[in-house]
Amino acid sequence: MLDVSPKDFDVEVYGIESTELQVILKQLGRTEHVGQQFGVYKLRMDAFEFDVALPRSEIKSGFGHRGFDVKPDPFISKQKACLRRDFSINAMMLDPLTGRFIDKHNGRKDLENKILRHVSPAFAEDPLRPLRAMQFAARFQLTLHPETALLCKRLLSEATTLPKERVWAEWQKWSHAPHPSYGLQVLKDSGWLQLYPGLEAMLNCPQSPRWHPEGDVWRHTLQVCDQAAAIASRNDIDIETAEYLSFAALCHDLGKPVTTCSDEAGNIRSPDHSQAGLSITKQFLQSIGAPKRLSPYMTALVSEHITHLSGQPTERAVRRLAHRLEPANIELWEMLVEADASGRTPAPPSRPAFAWLQVATSLQHHQNKPAPILNGKMLIHIGFAPGPKMGVMLEKAYQAQLDGLFYDKQSAIDWLPQEW
Repeated sequence: MLDVSPKDFDVEVYGIESTELQVILKQLGRTEHVGQQFGVYKLRMDAFEFDVALPRSEIKSGFGHRGFDVKPDPFISKQKACLRRDFSINAMMLDPLTGRFIDKHNGRKDLENKILRHVSPAFAEDPLRPLRAMQFAARFQLTLHPETALLCKRLLSEATTLPKERVWAEWQKWSHAPHPSYGLQVLKDSGWLQLYPGLEAMLNCPQSPRWHPEGDVWRHTLQVCDQAAAIASRNDIDIETAEYLSFAALCHDLGKPVTTCSDEAGNIRSPDHSQAGLSITKQFLQSIGAPKRLSPYMTALVSEHITHLSGQPTERAVRRLAHRLEPANIELWEMLVEADASGRTPAPPSRPAFAWLQVATSLQHHQNKPAPILNGKMLIHIGFAPGPKMGVMLEKAYQAQLDGLFYDKQSAIDWLPQEW
């Protein structure tokens, strides 16, 4: 099934001038002229959002993604208009008045064969296209055609010209896709994986076959990303939470290449890789222009992704984990652990942290950390003077609460004299 949302519709209108088109669109719904240089209007009708554009000609006139002279031309031929599209699956047209299907570049055949193929050599004029290839492959389970991969490699020298917001837009689409491993494989096949050293380092990084029968860290990460996408769909989580899960799956083992070694018995180990991966994760997020909201989630999830291996899910352990995970939570963390454990095919899928989620749910801490029972207002009410000492006492009280030394207001007040 194709990954198409109500915001994925692109419409090209032929044989009509821009001013006349705008008048017609305003009669259909809320209309905004969002790309004056390109003759693009955004039309919103109920839950649907259309990008309505005039056909245009483009001539490469400079370096990078913006180095084009663009001229809207509503009377250009359909054949010529198709040539400026990036992939054959994007060059298919349908005349809504006659129902005629126009496919000048065998897009339907490529889609059926799961091939992502460029339309013309002009593909190599826009350095954003390899990243578009990544997200298209992830959404539609496509493989990059070898000749298209070569054109992508020619664009590497222009990668630095891409605005970070455009880079992030493509990665964000990747994070919502049902088959993220296909997008990562396109990055590798196109040569663009080298732009992300943290990801590239996972290639051929060995793992213990006892725990990872699937192979190296790269293969494991591809499987984990696909598992994360499946879990996000199964649990019907919101878009932002799905992004957190997708990027945590991608980044969770970035610390392995710098920590992997063999012990005296020849066992492959990656000690402290969770912590080692934090700075690499931060660098990667910066390189793709990720919004700042992602960083604290990734720090929490990456650093804690193997915590379930260190002990049993006691109430104390669960409360402390919920606290450390903020702004993430145990519910999201358990999804990541499931994806990690299940990304080891041919080993069967599993949920090794499910018991932690059960305890957290019983404590009502599965979606947030414990709220402090004691607060400044309560301390003042019982005679505690405001000041620095109060802050110290509140921190001690919260740590005691996490340890289970009190559980409600009265037991918190009863605890206080022992520390006063």
